[in-house]
Amino acid sequence: MQIHSCGIVIAAALFGIASAGYAPIGHATSYVSRVQHTVHHQGALENGSHGNYGHGEYNHHLGHQHEPHHYPKYSFEYGVKDAHTGDHKSQWEHRDGDHVKGTYTLEEADGATRVVEYTADDHNGFNAVVKKIGHAHHPQLYHNGGVFTGRY
Repeated sequence: MQIHSCGIVIAAALFGIASAGYAPIGHATSYVSRVQHTVHHQGALENGSHGNYGHGEYNHHLGHQHEPHHYPKYSFEYGVKDAHTGDHKSQWEHRDGDHVKGTYTLEEADGATRVVEYTADDHNGFNAVVKKIGHAHHPQLYHNGGVFTGRY
């Protein structure tokens, strides 16, 4: 009878392990905003192979080819709000030529919010202004009165 009861307990434990899965804990959201720029290509370059599958001589009459210069312009933003991990942050950035401007915000572990506003250009370099919104919320610490027992 004792062996039979032990077998039932083991079978129940194995069934519990086999049917275990991830339990939904919370809901996380994120977003991304993208700007797609069209790339304009010039015509294909000759390789001078004339039918010998790329093993021909270099075509010296083409001269030195430069990649076309594209005006740097982009804009993006994204954000994350994860209730499970407490990860709350967002960022946006815009570039027009050599001028970059952006902001990112994140919720720090102590409960305060950090906001960083930045700009960058050829004349001034990279400059950032950091703001802290709210007050830090530190957890209550409990001490055992300074008595060390030597055990964990």
